[in-house]
Amino acid sequence: MDIGSRLRKMRKKRGYTLQDMADHLGIARSTYAGYESNYRQPPLEMLHDAAEKLKTSADYLIGLTDNPYPKEPTKNARELLADKELHWDGVPLSDEELKPIRDLLELVVKERLPQKIKEKKEKGESEKA
Repeated sequence: MDIGSRLRKMRKKRGYTLQDMADHLGIARSTYAGYESNYRQPPLEMLHDAAEKLKTSADYLIGLTDNPYPKEPTKNARELLADKELHWDGVPLSDEELKPIRDLLELVVKERLPQKIKEKKEKGESEKA
């Protein structure tokens, strides 16, 4: 699938018109239509802006991946440690090897959780005063 087809597919999926996209990108409707028809090639900056508007990645639009839904990196340690493809400098880590790390983090968080709840309550009460 070419860039134009991917732009059109994602635009329609998101419910935008040609004019919506052109307005967002600050270009004429006919220019944007040229991108979707592959009459014109969008510059890289335009692809980046279009990808953000369409909630996809530039990699998807240019065909480097077929996944239109990029996954944002997680900052949640529980999610990260649940990843089945985790490795340490290329050495795969099994679920069994990660279990002690998950258990340790759970213990740390359980001990801190009552304090966090107490701090939130105190902060809420002081804001009301």
